[in-house]
Amino acid sequence: MSEKILFVDDELNILHSIRRQLRKNFNMETALGGEEGLVKIEQNGPFAVVVSDFRMPGLNGVQFLAKVRNVAPDTVRMILTGYADVTTTITAVNEGNIFRFLTKPCPTEKLLTALSAGLHQYQLITAEKELLEKTLKGSVKILTEIMALVNPEAFGRSARIQRLVKNIAEEMHLPDIWELETAAMLSQIGYIILSETTMKKIKSGQPLTREEMKLIDKHASVAANLLSNIPRMKKIADAIAYQDKHYDGSGSPPDSVKEKAIPVGARLLKVTLDFDRLESGGWFNDEALQILENRNGVYDLSILHLLKRIVLAKKTDQHVKSVKLAQLTPNMIFEEDVKSDRGVLLISRGQEAGVIMIERLKNYAKTSGIKQPILVSVAAGK
Repeated sequence: MSEKILFVDDELNILHSIRRQLRKNFNMETALGGEEGLVKIEQNGPFAVVVSDFRMPGLNGVQFLAKVRNVAPDTVRMILTGYADVTTTITAVNEGNIFRFLTKPCPTEKLLTALSAGLHQYQLITAEKELLEKTLKGSVKILTEIMALVNPEAFGRSARIQRLVKNIAEEMHLPDIWELETAAMLSQIGYIILSETTMKKIKSGQPLTREEMKLIDKHASVAANLLSNIPRMKKIADAIAYQDKHYDGSGSPPDSVKEKAIPVGARLLKVTLDFDRLESGGWFNDEALQILENRNGVYDLSILHLLKRIVLAKKTDQHVKSVKLAQLTPNMIFEEDVKSDRGVLLISRGQEAGVIMIERLKNYAKTSGIKQPILVSVAAGK
């Protein structure tokens, strides 16, 4: 059995007894007290189940398991204690979100049953999470790839910032990075309300009409409203809704939310989207970063500093080459716009080639022709 169980108690003889009692049945570790338990979780995790005593010096069982809930939310948490009353039980369930509350002395058969149930619960949680992540992320990738064929400019931006968001989130050690990537991939979906003419004006920097400006201002709320009705997409929808919000609380939407209260996904989107707009507008990377740094109160500076480090490091770690259409393979990233022989934008810079996209380009080349060679790079980690 690969899943691990951690027992935490302040009495060494009890830990030794539990190890003798269960070592043939489970992959288990022990920790002497809550502080050591947190260290074990950080260094040796993840643990499927954590079982803690209640009365311990320093962190008691409820306090310890509440911290476990924050650092390892998927871990199933249990109390095993010789001290129990109604108040203790209620506190444990409410603050530590306890799966089982066991009392000492606990018969071996009862403990085995509880631990087996805990492992099963962990397997259900992780299986559902993995299924959701892979299924939803895969579906979103296909959706955005198809929509990129309809609006290559807007969804090219999504592809470009998605990689930046992922890299920054990894540096920040954020949980559920797939949700942040999904928010980036869907952040521009609200632009479906704009006409092709308006999108061309945005790209070329032409002045927009008042009506066009109103539509642009609505794009984040349109996207958030589309996604808010989909189960498990609320965090993603919230990040997209606040993507134009300034760190000091100004910007859109016009409410009192500011600083760390702004969803972290929105703070990531704000920095990366504004950087991409400047870069796409012709500014060099270092110039674009300097402009962002000069905008007081707009960005989460910790995220901006990470963006700067990642972007400048990328300049020395990028391998670009020219390929013919026949040499194009999935996972290659377009380093320049792909256009037809007549100058029609087909694929925007920054998008990652997929099977559908490549097939469409090949079909288009047969009928209308495509400008070749194509400048590409290989996606990091591919």
